[in-house]
Amino acid sequence: MTRNGQSGERSEPPRVLKRGADHVHLAPLPDHPGNLDDPARPVAPLAIDYSGASLRPWHHHRRGQLLYADEGVMQVGTAAGTWVVAPEQAVWVPPGVEHQVGHRAGVALRTLYIDPQVARELPGDCCVLAVPALLRQLILRAMQVGLDYAPGSAGARLMAVILDELRRLEPEPMHLPHPRDPRLKKITEALLAEPADGRALADWAKDSGASERTLARLFVKECGMTFGAWRERLRLTQAVARLAEGEAVTSVAYDLGYQSPSAFIAMFKRTLGDTPGRYLRKTQSSE
Repeated sequence: MTRNGQSGERSEPPRVLKRGADHVHLAPLPDHPGNLDDPARPVAPLAIDYSGASLRPWHHHRRGQLLYADEGVMQVGTAAGTWVVAPEQAVWVPPGVEHQVGHRAGVALRTLYIDPQVARELPGDCCVLAVPALLRQLILRAMQVGLDYAPGSAGARLMAVILDELRRLEPEPMHLPHPRDPRLKKITEALLAEPADGRALADWAKDSGASERTLARLFVKECGMTFGAWRERLRLTQAVARLAEGEAVTSVAYDLGYQSPSAFIAMFKRTLGDTPGRYLRKTQSSE
């Protein structure tokens, strides 16, 4: 499926593996570009096209990783949370952070692995970054250069410009934090399965073994936001993924529990600064 493709049937989001008995981990591969030990090549590009749905096991790299999908929508998970990445966005994963990558349909993955010394100048936590038109073209050109560049060469100058552009980017509000408290996990996992569930926190408290006040305090402590803000962030991340895959605003709005498309559009604009239509046109304007 391409960025402008239409889907005839709804696909389910990839399952995010939980730490525990079903936690599958991949050991770092020494010859993988993500583990390259060569400061003279600060950027190691890698292009992979995936067809269909996929969820790869937990793994980490020596280098930092910028995951950019030239086509398709990705979901990146860490122990701290989940990031849903629409076209013309990327996820930054700092060096050594264990993560997994999934997608519901085909993805054209274009990755930049950044040397740990250079990565210190980039965000210290995972985040979603908007990829403007210039940086997109630089990333695609880097895929053609690959690792075949020497200090002072045209390829090295290209990688230096990419790093300059990355340093200028500001994170976008697309992080969905994962709580650790088992009472909160019960609530958030239920909402992940059914984002349209509109029950108030007082209703969730009846089945959680904790008071509404305790749950409210724990949400702010563990997630950095209120229960209502967490649920809205969940719906936003789900909406961005589904809209980018071609679903209509009206169906997405009602499926996610909004009383009307206008209420959904108001939330979207308040959070991301644009209506869904303008937001997607902006992210796809470099095609």
